[in-house]
Amino acid sequence: MNYLGIDTKQLQGVADRLNQLLASYNIYYQNLRGFHWYVQGKSFFDLHKLFEQYYNDAQEEIDDIAERILTIGHNPDGTLHKYLDKTEIPESRNLLSDQEMARHILHNQAELIKSMREIIKTAASVEDEGTVDVVSGMLSKMEKKAWLLNTWSDNRGKRMPNPT
Repeated sequence: MNYLGIDTKQLQGVADRLNQLLASYNIYYQNLRGFHWYVQGKSFFDLHKLFEQYYNDAQEEIDDIAERILTIGHNPDGTLHKYLDKTEIPESRNLLSDQEMARHILHNQAELIKSMREIIKTAASVEDEGTVDVVSGMLSKMEKKAWLLNTWSDNRGKRMPNPT
């Protein structure tokens, strides 16, 4: 039964972009976990708690992305190998300074934001408002997280360097 009213073949491009976002979110999640474990110094309490909040949020968003892929009649990727092949987010080195960790996470968030905007365009082009709605909600939350972390790290108005 076509309960969405959209041919699942038309949704292949949306599913592909969602799988790329799923891959990136999984690497972002793992980067946050590592930073949560390894953060040290004067910012320990701030960042330890913040990274935990961010990875808990990411865990829920990962599930939302996978479920959306299933909802539109496609299969979410579920292996680290596929995630590493599809992501634009680099794996982190865990032993970084607190400022380097913040820059790395900001770069990850910028990549997620970019990917979400592409998904919204792709989904809108095939009238997949459900995906637009899901991803738009995630986008506004990620933009706020990036703004807060950027403000904390005092990088206002500065271009964040790629951490790789």
